[in-house]
Amino acid sequence: MAAASNTALLHEYLLYLRVEKGLRPLSCEAYERDLRMFAEYLEGTHAVLETAQQREVAGFLEHLQRHQVEARSVARKLSCLRGFYKWLLLDKRIRHDPTVNIESPRAWKVLPKALAESETAEMLESATVAATGAAGDAVALRDRAILEVLYAGGVRVSELTGLRIEDLQLDTGRALVRGKGDKERVVPLGRAAVEALTEYLERGRPMLQKRNHGGGLFLSQQGRTLTRGWIWELVKRSSGGRASPHMLRHSCATHMVGHGADLRTVQTMLGHADISTTQVYTHLAIDRLKAVHRAHHPRALARARAKAAQGDA
Repeated sequence: MAAASNTALLHEYLLYLRVEKGLRPLSCEAYERDLRMFAEYLEGTHAVLETAQQREVAGFLEHLQRHQVEARSVARKLSCLRGFYKWLLLDKRIRHDPTVNIESPRAWKVLPKALAESETAEMLESATVAATGAAGDAVALRDRAILEVLYAGGVRVSELTGLRIEDLQLDTGRALVRGKGDKERVVPLGRAAVEALTEYLERGRPMLQKRNHGGGLFLSQQGRTLTRGWIWELVKRSSGGRASPHMLRHSCATHMVGHGADLRTVQTMLGHADISTTQVYTHLAIDRLKAVHRAHHPRALARARAKAAQGDA
């Protein structure tokens, strides 16, 4: 009985995610996996999704941690539960949200892994050499353009595979991408990415394009739109196994904040719905703020001059 109740409720919620929220199939599948895992846990405690209390949610998270599930995965599952119970609350099916006073694991706030600037530059330089050297064929031109766009625009791999030629505005150095929930945003590309895309469109893509095949921007040697898995393999191979497409996205944000970009700008560029998602980069912004404070605040300057005077004495 509990299983049937949970299944019916999940079916309604997933329909809501697909139709009203406009989430993509892969996102819906991820939500479904996390919610089914929680539903199975509840069945072991003789509870159901609709009537779960805070103690059941907390117990589920502790259960995951005891089974050595990574903190990021635990936090993602909690985020999924928050969305689910917010929907129930707004639909007036429940009176209290059981996730309200539960904190995300502390590790969720740790900065995601990113490549060093030197590592990123080395990877992109290798791709440029391959595209401009004797082996600069259509595939090399395509691969270079993919890596440049991932790093320059901080785009998700699903956003990259969804790009079309008409989404590019190379004269102004930007592209239109479709993110989660089919929300559109414009991302800057930068000179290197624009040059790589221009060469690919002029000398690479025409060689890969086949009749009646994929209409995406980046094509395989068979003329089909490249898949997410293929992009992952490209980045892994090009970085010597050190990076993934998502790591290039984090590298873009990390390097921007490290060079002084404010979090609101990074939030807009990455397409984060909530600034709290972007705040994983806060410690970089604080380091930058401290450096600016030391260089420009009168009290900090006076202290520096006093120390210099003591040293001269």
